[in-house]
Amino acid sequence: MNDSRMELASERRVSWFDTETAPSQPSPSQVTSQDVPESDAVELPIVCIVGLGYIGLPTAAMLAGHGFRVHGVEVDPETRATINSGKAHVIEPDLDQLVKAGIDSGRLKAFAQPAQAEAFMLCVPTPVDERAAADLSLVDAATRAICPFLRQGNLVILESTSPPGTTERIARIVHEETGLTDDQVYFAHAPERVLPGSILHEVVHNDRVVGGVNEASTQAAVKLYKTFVRGQIFTCHSRVAETVKLVENASRDGQIAFANELSILCDKLEIDVRELIELANRHPRVNILAPGCGVGGHCIAVDPWFLVDKAENELGIELPMIRTAREVNDGKPKWVADRVIEHAAKFKSPTIACLGATYKPNIDDLRESPAAQIVRDLVGRVSGTVLLVEPHIDAFDSVELCEMHDAIERADIVVFLVAHSQFRNISQETLAEKLVVDTCGATHQTLAPK
Repeated sequence: MNDSRMELASERRVSWFDTETAPSQPSPSQVTSQDVPESDAVELPIVCIVGLGYIGLPTAAMLAGHGFRVHGVEVDPETRATINSGKAHVIEPDLDQLVKAGIDSGRLKAFAQPAQAEAFMLCVPTPVDERAAADLSLVDAATRAICPFLRQGNLVILESTSPPGTTERIARIVHEETGLTDDQVYFAHAPERVLPGSILHEVVHNDRVVGGVNEASTQAAVKLYKTFVRGQIFTCHSRVAETVKLVENASRDGQIAFANELSILCDKLEIDVRELIELANRHPRVNILAPGCGVGGHCIAVDPWFLVDKAENELGIELPMIRTAREVNDGKPKWVADRVIEHAAKFKSPTIACLGATYKPNIDDLRESPAAQIVRDLVGRVSGTVLLVEPHIDAFDSVELCEMHDAIERADIVVFLVAHSQFRNISQETLAEKLVVDTCGATHQTLAPK
Protein backbone atom coordinates (compact mmCIF):
# COMPACT_ATOMS: atom_id res chain seq x y z
CA MET A 1 0.00 0.00 0.00
CA ASN A 2 1.45 3.40 -0.98
CA ASP A 3 1.48 6.44 1.32
CA SER A 4 -1.69 7.98 -0.10
CA ARG A 5 -3.57 4.73 0.37
CA MET A 6 -2.30 4.44 3.93
CA GLU A 7 -3.46 7.99 4.59
CA LEU A 8 -6.95 7.21 3.29
CA ALA A 9 -7.18 3.98 5.22
CA SER A 10 -6.01 5.48 8.48
CA GLU A 11 -8.05 8.71 8.27
CA ARG A 12 -10.58 9.09 11.06
CA ARG A 13 -13.66 11.25 10.63
CA VAL A 14 -17.22 11.51 11.83
CA SER A 15 -19.57 10.12 9.20
CA TRP A 16 -23.17 11.20 8.58
CA PHE A 17 -23.94 7.48 8.30
CA ASP A 18 -22.51 6.46 11.67
CA THR A 19 -25.25 5.06 13.89
CA GLU A 20 -25.16 4.96 17.67
CA THR A 21 -26.66 1.50 17.84
CA ALA A 22 -26.97 -1.29 15.34
CA PRO A 23 -28.15 -4.92 15.59
CA SER A 24 -25.24 -7.30 16.16
CA GLN A 25 -26.72 -9.96 13.91
CA PRO A 26 -28.07 -9.21 10.42
CA SER A 27 -31.72 -10.18 10.06
CA PRO A 28 -34.39 -9.26 7.52
CA SER A 29 -36.50 -6.47 8.94
CA GLN A 30 -39.03 -3.86 7.94
CA VAL A 31 -38.67 -0.12 8.32
CA THR A 32 -41.62 2.20 7.75
CA SER A 33 -40.76 5.71 6.66
CA GLN A 34 -43.56 7.49 8.54
CA ASP A 35 -41.75 10.71 9.35
CA VAL A 36 -39.52 11.59 6.44
CA PRO A 37 -37.51 14.65 7.52
CA GLU A 38 -38.06 17.87 5.60
CA SER A 39 -35.15 19.00 3.44
CA ASP A 40 -34.33 21.90 5.76
CA ALA A 41 -34.86 19.98 9.01
CA VAL A 42 -31.58 18.03 8.89
CA GLU A 43 -28.17 18.55 7.33
CA LEU A 44 -28.06 16.19 4.39
CA PRO A 45 -24.91 14.64 2.90
CA ILE A 46 -23.43 15.42 -0.48
CA VAL A 47 -24.27 12.65 -2.94
CA CYS A 48 -22.19 11.80 -6.00
CA ILE A 49 -24.23 9.90 -8.60
CA VAL A 50 -22.24 8.16 -11.33
CA GLY A 51 -24.37 7.71 -14.44
CA LEU A 52 -27.16 10.16 -15.30
CA GLY A 53 -29.31 7.96 -17.49
CA TYR A 54 -32.84 6.65 -17.17
CA ILE A 55 -32.37 5.91 -13.46
CA GLY A 56 -29.49 8.14 -12.41
CA LEU A 57 -30.93 11.45 -13.63
CA PRO A 58 -34.40 11.06 -12.04
CA THR A 59 -32.72 9.94 -8.82
CA ALA A 60 -30.34 12.91 -8.89
CA ALA A 61 -33.11 15.41 -9.60
CA MET A 62 -35.33 13.90 -6.90
CA LEU A 63 -32.53 14.04 -4.31
CA ALA A 64 -31.79 17.66 -5.22
CA GLY A 65 -35.49 18.39 -4.78
CA HIS A 66 -35.29 16.90 -1.29
CA GLY A 67 -32.44 19.23 -0.37
CA PHE A 68 -29.37 17.10 -1.13
CA ARG A 69 -26.41 18.59 -2.94
CA VAL A 70 -25.89 16.27 -5.91
CA HIS A 71 -22.68 15.96 -7.91
CA GLY A 72 -23.73 14.11 -11.05
CA VAL A 73 -21.22 12.29 -13.24
CA GLU A 74 -21.96 11.82 -16.92
CA VAL A 75 -19.29 10.91 -19.50
CA ASP A 76 -21.21 12.14 -22.55
CA PRO A 77 -20.52 15.89 -23.02
CA GLU A 78 -23.78 16.58 -24.90
CA THR A 79 -25.80 14.95 -22.14
CA ARG A 80 -23.93 16.97 -19.51
CA ALA A 81 -24.64 20.18 -21.40
CA THR A 82 -28.33 19.32 -21.71
CA ILE A 83 -28.64 18.60 -17.99
CA ASN A 84 -26.70 21.72 -16.96
CA SER A 85 -28.99 23.80 -19.15
CA GLY A 86 -31.86 22.63 -16.96
CA LYS A 87 -33.29 20.01 -19.31
CA ALA A 88 -33.65 16.23 -19.18
CA HIS A 89 -32.29 14.11 -22.03
CA VAL A 90 -34.84 11.33 -21.39
CA ILE A 91 -38.61 11.51 -21.59
CA GLU A 92 -40.19 11.17 -18.15
CA PRO A 93 -43.21 13.11 -16.86
CA ASP A 94 -42.20 16.18 -14.80
CA LEU A 95 -38.48 15.36 -15.05
CA ASP A 96 -37.63 18.49 -17.07
CA GLN A 97 -39.21 20.65 -14.39
CA LEU A 98 -37.40 18.85 -11.57
CA VAL A 99 -34.02 18.99 -13.33
CA LYS A 100 -34.45 22.73 -13.97
CA ALA A 101 -35.32 23.30 -10.32
CA GLY A 102 -32.22 21.39 -9.22
CA ILE A 103 -29.93 23.27 -11.59
CA ASP A 104 -31.46 26.67 -10.75
CA SER A 105 -31.11 26.00 -7.01
CA GLY A 106 -27.46 25.05 -7.38
CA ARG A 107 -28.09 21.68 -5.71
CA LEU A 108 -27.62 19.68 -8.93
CA LYS A 109 -24.88 19.86 -11.52
CA ALA A 110 -23.39 17.38 -14.00
CA PHE A 111 -19.63 16.87 -14.27
CA ALA A 112 -17.27 14.66 -16.24
CA GLN A 113 -15.53 13.29 -13.14
CA PRO A 114 -16.53 12.33 -9.57
CA ALA A 115 -15.67 14.47 -6.56
CA GLN A 116 -15.55 14.05 -2.79
CA ALA A 117 -18.92 13.30 -1.28
CA GLU A 118 -20.37 11.41 1.65
CA ALA A 119 -22.47 9.03 -0.45
CA PHE A 120 -21.73 7.59 -3.89
CA MET A 121 -24.45 5.97 -6.01
CA LEU A 122 -23.53 3.88 -9.05
CA CYS A 123 -26.29 3.98 -11.68
CA VAL A 124 -24.50 2.70 -14.77
CA PRO A 125 -25.75 0.18 -17.36
CA THR A 126 -25.14 -3.54 -16.87
CA PRO A 127 -25.83 -5.09 -20.29
CA VAL A 128 -25.28 -8.68 -21.33
CA ASP A 129 -22.30 -9.61 -23.43
CA GLU A 130 -22.13 -11.96 -26.42
CA ARG A 131 -22.26 -14.98 -24.05
CA ALA A 132 -25.44 -13.62 -22.37
CA ALA A 133 -23.37 -12.97 -19.25
CA ALA A 134 -23.41 -9.72 -17.28
CA ASP A 135 -21.00 -7.10 -18.61
CA LEU A 136 -19.78 -5.38 -15.44
CA SER A 137 -17.12 -3.27 -17.13
CA LEU A 138 -19.03 -0.03 -16.49
CA VAL A 139 -19.58 -0.95 -12.83
CA ASP A 140 -15.87 -1.66 -12.46
CA ALA A 141 -14.95 1.59 -14.22
CA ALA A 142 -17.35 3.62 -12.08
CA THR A 143 -15.94 2.03 -8.93
CA ARG A 144 -12.37 2.84 -9.88
CA ALA A 145 -13.41 6.38 -10.83
CA ILE A 146 -14.70 7.13 -7.31
CA CYS A 147 -11.76 5.51 -5.50
CA PRO A 148 -9.56 8.65 -5.38
CA PHE A 149 -12.39 10.49 -3.62
CA LEU A 150 -13.43 7.86 -1.06
CA ARG A 151 -12.86 8.49 2.63
CA GLN A 152 -13.55 6.46 5.73
CA GLY A 153 -17.21 6.68 6.68
CA ASN A 154 -18.44 7.10 3.09
CA LEU A 155 -21.34 5.09 1.70
CA VAL A 156 -21.21 3.40 -1.72
CA ILE A 157 -24.54 2.23 -3.11
CA LEU A 158 -24.92 0.11 -6.23
CA GLU A 159 -28.33 0.75 -7.82
CA SER A 160 -27.48 -0.93 -11.13
CA THR A 161 -29.12 -4.31 -11.51
CA SER A 162 -26.29 -6.82 -11.11
CA PRO A 163 -25.52 -10.51 -10.52
CA PRO A 164 -25.26 -11.78 -6.94
CA GLY A 165 -21.92 -10.82 -5.43
CA THR A 166 -21.38 -7.59 -7.39
CA THR A 167 -21.55 -5.31 -4.33
CA GLU A 168 -18.88 -7.42 -2.65
CA ARG A 169 -16.88 -7.19 -5.89
CA ILE A 170 -17.05 -3.38 -5.60
CA ALA A 171 -15.79 -3.58 -2.02
CA ARG A 172 -12.83 -5.70 -3.17
CA ILE A 173 -11.96 -3.21 -5.94
CA VAL A 174 -12.08 -0.34 -3.46
CA HIS A 175 -9.80 -2.23 -1.09
CA GLU A 176 -7.35 -3.02 -3.88
CA GLU A 177 -7.29 0.60 -5.06
CA THR A 178 -7.34 2.46 -1.72
CA GLY A 179 -6.69 0.04 1.11
CA LEU A 180 -10.10 0.90 2.60
CA THR A 181 -12.06 -2.11 3.88
CA ASP A 182 -15.76 -2.75 4.34
CA ASP A 183 -15.25 -1.92 8.02
CA GLN A 184 -14.23 1.60 6.97
CA VAL A 185 -16.52 2.25 3.99
CA TYR A 186 -20.16 1.20 3.80
CA PHE A 187 -21.18 -0.85 0.73
CA ALA A 188 -24.80 -1.65 -0.13
CA HIS A 189 -27.12 -2.58 -2.97
CA ALA A 190 -30.55 -1.01 -3.39
CA PRO A 191 -32.01 -2.16 -6.72
CA GLU A 192 -34.24 0.28 -8.55
CA ARG A 193 -37.75 -1.05 -9.05
CA VAL A 194 -39.41 1.72 -11.01
CA LEU A 195 -41.67 1.86 -14.03
CA PRO A 196 -40.66 4.21 -16.85
CA GLY A 197 -43.33 6.88 -17.05
CA SER A 198 -43.81 6.83 -13.28
CA ILE A 199 -40.21 6.99 -12.04
CA LEU A 200 -40.43 10.21 -10.02
CA HIS A 201 -43.41 8.89 -8.09
CA GLU A 202 -42.19 5.34 -7.67
CA VAL A 203 -38.63 6.20 -6.57
CA VAL A 204 -40.22 7.84 -3.52
CA HIS A 205 -43.33 5.75 -2.88
CA ASN A 206 -42.28 2.21 -3.83
CA ASP A 207 -41.08 -0.24 -1.19
CA ARG A 208 -37.31 -0.67 -1.29
CA VAL A 209 -35.02 -3.61 -0.63
CA VAL A 210 -31.68 -2.50 0.84
CA GLY A 211 -28.82 -4.91 1.46
CA GLY A 212 -25.32 -4.21 2.73
CA VAL A 213 -22.22 -6.37 2.71
CA ASN A 214 -22.51 -6.25 6.51
CA GLU A 215 -25.07 -4.96 8.98
CA ALA A 216 -23.38 -1.59 9.46
CA SER A 217 -23.51 -1.00 5.70
CA THR A 218 -27.17 -1.98 5.58
CA GLN A 219 -28.06 0.47 8.34
CA ALA A 220 -26.04 3.28 6.73
CA ALA A 221 -27.90 2.80 3.44
CA VAL A 222 -31.27 2.65 5.22
CA LYS A 223 -30.47 5.97 6.89
CA LEU A 224 -29.99 7.59 3.47
CA TYR A 225 -33.11 6.08 1.90
CA LYS A 226 -35.30 6.99 4.87
CA THR A 227 -34.72 10.66 4.07
CA PHE A 228 -36.88 10.38 0.93
CA VAL A 229 -38.55 6.96 0.65
CA ARG A 230 -42.15 6.91 1.83
CA GLY A 231 -42.68 3.25 1.07
CA GLN A 232 -41.43 0.49 3.32
CA ILE A 233 -37.74 -0.42 3.46
CA PHE A 234 -36.86 -4.09 3.82
CA THR A 235 -33.31 -5.04 4.77
CA CYS A 236 -31.18 -8.07 3.94
CA HIS A 237 -27.66 -9.00 2.81
CA SER A 238 -26.44 -7.44 -0.44
CA ARG A 239 -26.44 -10.83 -2.19
CA VAL A 240 -30.12 -11.27 -1.33
CA ALA A 241 -30.95 -7.78 -2.57
CA GLU A 242 -29.13 -8.43 -5.84
CA THR A 243 -30.94 -11.73 -6.36
CA VAL A 244 -34.35 -10.30 -5.45
CA LYS A 245 -34.34 -7.93 -8.42
CA LEU A 246 -33.24 -10.68 -10.82
CA VAL A 247 -35.88 -13.09 -9.52
CA GLU A 248 -38.62 -10.48 -9.84
CA ASN A 249 -37.81 -9.99 -13.51
CA ALA A 250 -37.23 -13.68 -14.20
CA SER A 251 -40.68 -14.36 -12.77
CA ARG A 252 -42.27 -11.78 -15.06
CA ASP A 253 -40.29 -13.14 -18.00
CA GLY A 254 -41.64 -16.64 -17.39
CA GLN A 255 -45.21 -15.39 -17.18
CA ILE A 256 -44.84 -13.43 -20.40
CA ALA A 257 -43.27 -16.44 -22.13
CA PHE A 258 -46.34 -18.50 -21.22
CA ALA A 259 -48.59 -15.84 -22.79
CA ASN A 260 -46.37 -15.61 -25.87
CA GLU A 261 -46.49 -19.37 -26.35
CA LEU A 262 -50.28 -19.19 -26.12
CA SER A 263 -50.30 -16.58 -28.89
CA ILE A 264 -48.37 -18.95 -31.17
CA LEU A 265 -50.76 -21.79 -30.34
CA CYS A 266 -53.82 -19.64 -30.95
CA ASP A 267 -52.47 -18.50 -34.29
CA LYS A 268 -52.42 -22.13 -35.44
CA LEU A 269 -55.86 -22.77 -33.92
CA GLU A 270 -57.18 -19.62 -35.64
CA ILE A 271 -58.61 -18.24 -32.41
CA ASP A 272 -58.09 -14.91 -30.64
CA VAL A 273 -55.45 -15.28 -27.91
CA ARG A 274 -56.70 -12.19 -26.06
CA GLU A 275 -60.24 -13.51 -25.98
CA LEU A 276 -58.85 -16.81 -24.69
CA ILE A 277 -56.81 -15.15 -21.93
CA GLU A 278 -59.59 -12.79 -20.93
CA LEU A 279 -61.97 -15.73 -20.47
CA ALA A 280 -59.38 -17.89 -18.69
CA ASN A 281 -58.69 -15.02 -16.29
CA ARG A 282 -62.32 -15.11 -15.17
CA HIS A 283 -61.17 -18.03 -13.02
CA PRO A 284 -60.52 -16.60 -9.54
CA ARG A 285 -57.04 -18.11 -9.28
CA VAL A 286 -55.79 -17.56 -12.85
CA ASN A 287 -53.99 -14.39 -13.94
CA ILE A 288 -52.37 -14.86 -17.35
CA LEU A 289 -50.46 -11.85 -18.67
CA ALA A 290 -50.94 -10.35 -22.13
CA PRO A 291 -48.72 -11.55 -24.98
CA GLY A 292 -46.71 -9.20 -27.17
CA CYS A 293 -44.13 -9.14 -29.93
CA GLY A 294 -41.36 -10.07 -27.47
CA VAL A 295 -39.80 -8.65 -24.33
CA GLY A 296 -37.61 -5.55 -24.24
CA GLY A 297 -36.13 -2.94 -21.97
CA HIS A 298 -33.18 -2.90 -19.64
CA CYS A 299 -34.64 -5.29 -17.05
CA ILE A 300 -36.82 -8.24 -18.03
CA ALA A 301 -35.02 -8.88 -21.32
CA VAL A 302 -31.63 -8.89 -19.60
CA ASP A 303 -31.77 -9.79 -15.91
CA PRO A 304 -32.77 -13.48 -16.16
CA TRP A 305 -29.57 -14.14 -18.11
CA PHE A 306 -27.60 -12.97 -15.05
CA LEU A 307 -29.14 -15.82 -13.05
CA VAL A 308 -28.59 -18.37 -15.82
CA ASP A 309 -24.95 -17.35 -16.28
CA LYS A 310 -24.27 -17.38 -12.54
CA ALA A 311 -25.88 -20.80 -12.13
CA GLU A 312 -24.36 -22.51 -15.16
CA ASN A 313 -20.87 -20.99 -15.26
CA GLU A 314 -20.11 -20.41 -11.59
CA LEU A 315 -22.36 -22.66 -9.50
CA GLY A 316 -22.48 -25.71 -11.77
CA ILE A 317 -26.27 -26.00 -11.89
CA GLU A 318 -28.88 -25.46 -14.60
CA LEU A 319 -31.98 -23.26 -14.58
CA PRO A 320 -33.93 -24.75 -17.51
CA MET A 321 -37.20 -22.91 -16.86
CA ILE A 322 -35.59 -19.47 -16.69
CA ARG A 323 -33.43 -20.20 -19.74
CA THR A 324 -36.37 -21.52 -21.77
CA ALA A 325 -38.52 -18.49 -20.93
CA ARG A 326 -35.74 -16.21 -22.19
CA GLU A 327 -35.42 -18.25 -25.38
CA VAL A 328 -39.18 -18.17 -25.98
CA ASN A 329 -39.36 -14.41 -25.57
CA ASP A 330 -36.16 -13.79 -27.54
CA GLY A 331 -37.62 -15.87 -30.38
CA LYS A 332 -40.96 -14.06 -30.55
CA PRO A 333 -39.77 -11.12 -32.73
CA LYS A 334 -38.61 -13.46 -35.49
CA TRP A 335 -41.90 -15.36 -35.29
CA VAL A 336 -43.80 -12.08 -35.72
CA ALA A 337 -41.62 -10.98 -38.63
CA ASP A 338 -42.09 -14.37 -40.31
CA ARG A 339 -45.87 -14.07 -39.99
CA VAL A 340 -45.85 -10.57 -41.48
CA ILE A 341 -43.70 -11.76 -44.38
CA GLU A 342 -46.17 -14.61 -45.03
CA HIS A 343 -48.92 -12.01 -45.33
CA ALA A 344 -46.72 -9.77 -47.48
CA ALA A 345 -46.35 -12.61 -49.99
CA LYS A 346 -50.01 -12.05 -50.90
CA PHE A 347 -49.08 -8.69 -52.44
CA LYS A 348 -46.89 -7.93 -55.44
CA SER A 349 -45.07 -5.02 -53.77
CA PRO A 350 -46.57 -4.54 -50.31
CA THR A 351 -46.43 -1.45 -48.16
CA ILE A 352 -46.21 -2.35 -44.48
CA ALA A 353 -46.93 0.21 -41.78
CA CYS A 354 -45.31 -0.71 -38.47
CA LEU A 355 -46.87 1.06 -35.50
CA GLY A 356 -44.44 1.42 -32.62
CA ALA A 357 -40.73 0.76 -32.05
CA THR A 358 -40.11 1.40 -28.35
CA TYR A 359 -39.99 -1.49 -25.92
CA LYS A 360 -43.25 -0.52 -24.16
CA PRO A 361 -46.09 1.98 -24.65
CA ASN A 362 -45.80 5.75 -24.28
CA ILE A 363 -42.03 6.05 -23.71
CA ASP A 364 -39.03 6.88 -25.92
CA ASP A 365 -36.82 3.94 -24.85
CA LEU A 366 -35.59 1.63 -27.63
CA ARG A 367 -33.31 -0.51 -25.45
CA GLU A 368 -33.62 -4.22 -26.32
CA SER A 369 -36.91 -3.39 -28.08
CA PRO A 370 -38.46 -6.37 -29.89
CA ALA A 371 -40.57 -3.96 -31.95
CA ALA A 372 -37.46 -2.22 -33.24
CA GLN A 373 -35.93 -5.61 -33.98
CA ILE A 374 -38.99 -6.58 -36.04
CA VAL A 375 -38.90 -3.32 -38.02
CA ARG A 376 -35.23 -3.84 -38.87
CA ASP A 377 -35.92 -7.47 -39.83
CA LEU A 378 -38.75 -6.48 -42.16
CA VAL A 379 -36.67 -3.75 -43.81
CA GLY A 380 -34.02 -6.32 -44.61
CA ARG A 381 -36.37 -9.05 -45.85
CA VAL A 382 -39.43 -7.47 -47.49
CA SER A 383 -39.46 -6.71 -51.21
CA GLY A 384 -41.69 -3.72 -50.73
CA THR A 385 -41.92 -0.62 -48.54
CA VAL A 386 -41.72 -0.51 -44.75
CA LEU A 387 -43.08 2.56 -42.96
CA LEU A 388 -42.59 3.27 -39.26
CA VAL A 389 -44.87 5.28 -37.01
CA GLU A 390 -43.23 6.07 -33.67
CA PRO A 391 -44.47 9.32 -32.06
CA HIS A 392 -41.97 9.20 -29.18
CA ILE A 393 -38.69 9.41 -31.13
CA ASP A 394 -37.28 11.80 -33.74
CA ALA A 395 -35.35 9.33 -35.91
CA PHE A 396 -34.81 5.62 -36.49
CA ASP A 397 -31.73 3.94 -37.88
CA SER A 398 -33.15 1.87 -40.73
CA VAL A 399 -36.36 3.52 -41.94
CA GLU A 400 -37.91 6.97 -42.22
CA LEU A 401 -40.54 7.91 -39.66
CA CYS A 402 -44.04 8.64 -40.94
CA GLU A 403 -47.15 10.35 -39.62
CA MET A 404 -49.72 7.83 -38.41
CA HIS A 405 -52.70 8.59 -40.70
CA ASP A 406 -50.49 8.91 -43.79
CA ALA A 407 -48.78 5.58 -43.07
CA ILE A 408 -52.07 3.75 -42.56
CA GLU A 409 -53.57 5.25 -45.70
CA ARG A 410 -50.58 4.09 -47.77
CA ALA A 411 -50.31 0.65 -46.20
CA ASP A 412 -51.53 -2.72 -47.41
CA ILE A 413 -50.57 -4.29 -44.07
CA VAL A 414 -50.78 -2.53 -40.69
CA VAL A 415 -48.69 -4.14 -37.94
CA PHE A 416 -49.38 -3.01 -34.38
CA LEU A 417 -46.17 -3.60 -32.40
CA VAL A 418 -46.56 -1.24 -29.41
CA ALA A 419 -49.87 -0.18 -27.82
CA HIS A 420 -49.19 3.56 -27.64
CA SER A 421 -52.28 5.47 -26.53
CA GLN A 422 -52.52 7.15 -29.95
CA PHE A 423 -52.84 3.78 -31.64
CA ARG A 424 -55.73 2.63 -29.46
CA ASN A 425 -57.92 5.38 -30.91
CA ILE A 426 -57.67 4.20 -34.52
CA SER A 427 -61.16 3.37 -35.72
CA GLN A 428 -62.15 0.04 -37.19
CA GLU A 429 -63.38 1.91 -40.27
CA THR A 430 -59.86 3.25 -40.87
CA LEU A 431 -58.52 -0.30 -40.83
CA ALA A 432 -61.38 -1.88 -42.74
CA GLU A 433 -59.52 -2.27 -46.04
CA LYS A 434 -56.21 -3.24 -44.44
CA LEU A 435 -54.64 -6.55 -43.49
CA VAL A 436 -54.08 -6.05 -39.74
CA VAL A 437 -51.53 -7.86 -37.58
CA ASP A 438 -52.03 -6.85 -33.94
CA THR A 439 -49.27 -8.21 -31.68
CA CYS A 440 -49.98 -5.92 -28.70
CA GLY A 441 -53.77 -5.82 -28.31
CA ALA A 442 -54.15 -2.23 -29.51
CA THR A 443 -57.31 -3.14 -31.44
CA HIS A 444 -58.70 -5.63 -28.92
CA GLN A 445 -62.15 -4.92 -27.50
CA THR A 446 -62.79 -6.08 -23.93
CA LEU A 447 -65.47 -8.75 -23.69
CA ALA A 448 -68.76 -7.89 -22.05
CA PRO A 449 -70.91 -10.44 -20.16
CA LYS A 450 -74.29 -11.31 -21.64
